[in-house]
Amino acid sequence: MELKGLYTALITPFRDGEVDYCALTKLVEAQVKGGVAGIVPVGTTGESPTLPTHEHLRVIQTVVETVHGRCQVIAGTGANSTIEAVELTVEAAKLGVDASLQVTPYYNKPTQEGLYRHFSKVADEGGLPVVLYNVPGRSGVPIAVETIARLSSNANIVGVKEAGGSVERVLQILDACSIAVVSGDDALTLPMMSVGALGVISVASNLCPERLKEMLDAFFAGDIQLARRLNATLYPLFRDLFVETNPIPIKAAMAARGMIQEEYRLPLCPMSEKNRAQLLKSMETAGV
Repeated sequence: MELKGLYTALITPFRDGEVDYCALTKLVEAQVKGGVAGIVPVGTTGESPTLPTHEHLRVIQTVVETVHGRCQVIAGTGANSTIEAVELTVEAAKLGVDASLQVTPYYNKPTQEGLYRHFSKVADEGGLPVVLYNVPGRSGVPIAVETIARLSSNANIVGVKEAGGSVERVLQILDACSIAVVSGDDALTLPMMSVGALGVISVASNLCPERLKEMLDAFFAGDIQLARRLNATLYPLFRDLFVETNPIPIKAAMAARGMIQEEYRLPLCPMSEKNRAQLLKSMETAGV
């Protein structure tokens, strides 16, 4: 599969404590209409740690059935247990997704050799192309560039979502091996693309996929000045969508626009009123 363009790290809408599958279907339709290259359900933004397995898989199934081949679906099926990650990936493959997003195992802090063996096993036994997800701020352990280079020789490992906060990491990865890299931070998308990243798995595109796609299309067309202007306009939104832990702000923003019910699962909770006011102001500034 080709990993390029705008992918939305989809939120999971809740209503009265349950997954709101009706709202989920509407969100997917809006993303497809917005022209995204793909949708990424049940990742960090989808509050996957709070979804039991049956909900996790039903969310994936709902997204796949709603998309109906109109864009890619990359399902979050990572875990800090290799056995669990393989099992989730196998089940997601049965549901018809295009690829798996595999987060770095969290909490148990594996060595680089452990990471290599973990990702290799998922790639070899899961039945799907794998996109590695480097997010040390959440997982506690980065995937070293040398480990990515080793893993890139596996034909089933097709890309890296780079959310380590460093543009230089993109350069280092591309210098070490041939693998697709996409940004995992909206605010770093354009800088990362300027040095070789091929797109973004975006939080902000939950709210305004057309705006993000316009920026990426401008960059791909060589209109760098337009891409820069669009990025500058959207930057306050990119910034304030992380004023509290993701996905709290994006769900608050979507609820403010009537797209979903504002509901979270503990330990996530509604944002402070001060931060909410800041977010609403940045949305107005960005024109969303």
